[in-house]
Amino acid sequence: MDRNFVNVMLLGLAFMLIFTAFQTGGMIQQTVVNSIHSRDNSYTANGYTSLCIIYAVMAVANWIAPSVVVITGPKLAMVFGGATYCLFIANFLFPKVWVLYFLSFVIGVGAAVIWTGQGNYLTINSNEDTMSRNSGVFWALLQCSLIWGNLFVSFVFTKDTIDEPTIQLTYGVLTGVGIAGTILLFFLRGGNRANSELTLRQSVGECVDAFVGAFRLLTTKRMALLCLTFFYSGLELSFFSGVYGTAIGNTNSLDSEGNAKRFIGISGILIGLGEIIGGATFGLLSSKTNRYGRDPIVILGYVVHMVAFFLIFINLPSVASLQKTNDPSYITSNLGVALFCSFLLGLGDACYNTQMYSILGVLYRDNSAAAFALFKFVQSIAGAIAFFYATTADLHVQVLVLAVFASLGTITFSTVEWSASVHRERETPEDTAHES
Repeated sequence: MDRNFVNVMLLGLAFMLIFTAFQTGGMIQQTVVNSIHSRDNSYTANGYTSLCIIYAVMAVANWIAPSVVVITGPKLAMVFGGATYCLFIANFLFPKVWVLYFLSFVIGVGAAVIWTGQGNYLTINSNEDTMSRNSGVFWALLQCSLIWGNLFVSFVFTKDTIDEPTIQLTYGVLTGVGIAGTILLFFLRGGNRANSELTLRQSVGECVDAFVGAFRLLTTKRMALLCLTFFYSGLELSFFSGVYGTAIGNTNSLDSEGNAKRFIGISGILIGLGEIIGGATFGLLSSKTNRYGRDPIVILGYVVHMVAFFLIFINLPSVASLQKTNDPSYITSNLGVALFCSFLLGLGDACYNTQMYSILGVLYRDNSAAAFALFKFVQSIAGAIAFFYATTADLHVQVLVLAVFASLGTITFSTVEWSASVHRERETPEDTAHES
């Protein structure tokens, strides 16, 4: 293996551990919050509200994240971000409403920094020929987090109401795993600040340049089109990471004993399996798929997601995302169909994300920090909006919204990819980064 590919592997392993903690915690967060409230009426926190705060703050923080990466380098930026994830997960060991919301703010800042640093570090260790491969391998390793965390949860969550010892055990283990991933980031090679001898004035100047560059990039035609794809990715990420598992757990008819919560972990595992298969396939076959462009893979993801949305619409009751229910759906609720949809959600998400990473790493190689910050900015806005309306909108309304934005995002991505392929021979990286 070459050194750059080893760096990508190590990066993927570190993120796998950190997000084993966070993604698993996010999928069970609303269920855990409801269980705490059932024992303590003074605990009035809402899991969806917490996730909404995270994504709203992350959206704003993405404007300063490129400046942070300029000052610290991507390596230390990711270490800082990883530490905020660990603090957030640990708060469930001593649940307090104000602590949950405060750390939701803190992790929102940390998330913007860690993902901007990750995009910059991945680009540094890739070129046009290896970007698709490295994006796929990183994505597959990252999504292994859904396997290990949810496998653990599926064995631990055996009761309808999650008691305090179970919560302590779950979040104690998740916190330890997150800390291990953050420590692993220290072993990344390279990724330090490019020039450690800059004066304070020069550093401030670089920060301002990074901020202005990100804003200018947002106003370009190509980035504006990609933003619709980014927006859809944020909506569907919020749906499968926080809403869909809750809907399965609230549908009593999926389990003869009325304890469908035990299937939340299995749902998460299947989402992760779809992510891993998609990421690994498109990473290993990148040399073949690159010749046909990225849009066929995105269109595949669109078809997969539309099938999933249709099956979810007819298989689960509309109120299942909001409360426990015995309501009927359009067909008799079927556990196999529900779990199959989990796999489809993960597979489709991998189709979109691997190609978004690839196109950003190639088209904006000389301005990668700003490009990935904008990606996460738009994605985070979508996530915040999705979790905001998830507190009142039923499952069927959410699925219809996803279907509309999936169509728009796929069309705009294909437009950008077609334009890039037409002009690829005559464009330079600098022209691409500043095209309007």
